[in-house]
Amino acid sequence: MKNIINFIIKEEDGNKRIDTILAYHDKSLSRTRVKNLILDSKLKINNRVIKDPSSKAKLNDKIELDIIEPKKQSLKPYNFKLNIIYEDDDLIVIDKPSGISMHPGAGNYDNTIVNALMNYDSKNLSDIGDELRPGIVHRIDKDTSGLIVIAKNNLTHEKLSIQFSEHSITRVYQTLVWGKLRPQKGKIETFITRSSKNRQMMEVSSRKGKKAITHYETLELFESDKVPTFSFIQCKLETGRTHQIRVHMSYKGNNILGDKKYKKKFKKFKNIDEDLNNKILNLDRQFLHAKQLGFDHPKTGERLEFSSNIPNELNEILKKLSKLSK
Repeated sequence: MKNIINFIIKEEDGNKRIDTILAYHDKSLSRTRVKNLILDSKLKINNRVIKDPSSKAKLNDKIELDIIEPKKQSLKPYNFKLNIIYEDDDLIVIDKPSGISMHPGAGNYDNTIVNALMNYDSKNLSDIGDELRPGIVHRIDKDTSGLIVIAKNNLTHEKLSIQFSEHSITRVYQTLVWGKLRPQKGKIETFITRSSKNRQMMEVSSRKGKKAITHYETLELFESDKVPTFSFIQCKLETGRTHQIRVHMSYKGNNILGDKKYKKKFKKFKNIDEDLNNKILNLDRQFLHAKQLGFDHPKTGERLEFSSNIPNELNEILKKLSKLSK
């Protein structure tokens, strides 16, 4: 479905940002939706494609915006049972297991959380973002488990996005890392940018990228003659950059157990418990869990806080380490 907006810039709109003008001109379009359309080359000013939402419009400029509706019908429903821990008319909070991607992408267009949402309730999902990501306000990695919030309408999506950008969302993760963190409690503040060696990975940079801040504390240290040294830690995100905790732990020299991208080679330890050795070697995910999620409800303003238990496959490793470290 396609709709085209055409108009001429009048004096009162001269020298204003084009995304602001368009959102005001058509009240059915949110500013985020306008921004995404512009970035997707759907805007022409005086018959020239403009891809910068902050561009200024001048008096008598000819504006043309193609509004392409998201192709939801291209998303196949996936019969996957979602672990919904909260739902109302505006949003859904899901406890995601590891092993399932958030949305369709290269190599997997059918078996994702988005496809499962299409199967669950395809008519009540926000559509102001990417056409393959209806409802998706934020993401956690495929091999990370834990809490995510889904927007059922555009207003909810907008207001939640603002909370994420203002860092007022509570996001707490638990993870098991190799070695002992020094200091055992603190703040990691760096820039994170895409890796120059592998475009699928991120890396810490001293000068470029986006600022990333992680607050961490060691909850338990496992250290004895019977086990390799591990630290069970809690991370509170102040920002939410791609792979942030994984990159920051790697930067500290304390890689997350089971992380295949930012990995530490497992050495053969002498005298290690055979059961623990098998649990570590056979872990098919990273030991990273989105434990807590908190935000203000977009409609009522009520503060909502949710918590998720660490999955059994991770908890079994913790129990074994605790037993052997005594």
